[in-house]
Amino acid sequence: MRVIHLLVIGMLVFAAAYVYRIKMESTARVERVLRLNAEIREQRDAIATLRAEWAKLDAPLRLQGLADRYLGLKPVSATQYDTLKNLPERPPSFARPGAPDPIGAMINTIEATVDAQSVTGSVPAPANRPGDQPGNQQ
Repeated sequence: MRVIHLLVIGMLVFAAAYVYRIKMESTARVERVLRLNAEIREQRDAIATLRAEWAKLDAPLRLQGLADRYLGLKPVSATQYDTLKNLPERPPSFARPGAPDPIGAMINTIEATVDAQSVTGSVPAPANRPGDQPGNQQ
């Protein structure tokens, strides 16, 4: 009988130690969660402060005042636009003289491969009904 009693007491001590360990781990985790929540609150407050400061710095009236004070800009008038004849010369062409335009050649090739009667997938082909004449479709 004594062996059974000692075995039961040992199991109870082991169970109590195990429960105590679980309680301490859960307490540590709760403290960590509380610290993380506090840190999240601090970061959110910092973000809100920075957003408020950005809104203050980005205010249109403040920017207009700074531009007037430091840039010395004047309103654009219609006489400030120039004519086309005063544009600079066209940049030099890198294609050889007399050589066909490579982009134009690609477009011609694409147009040659496309059938004039082809219909795209988004537009259904008109159905020819008996008695319909070409060009009489609605």
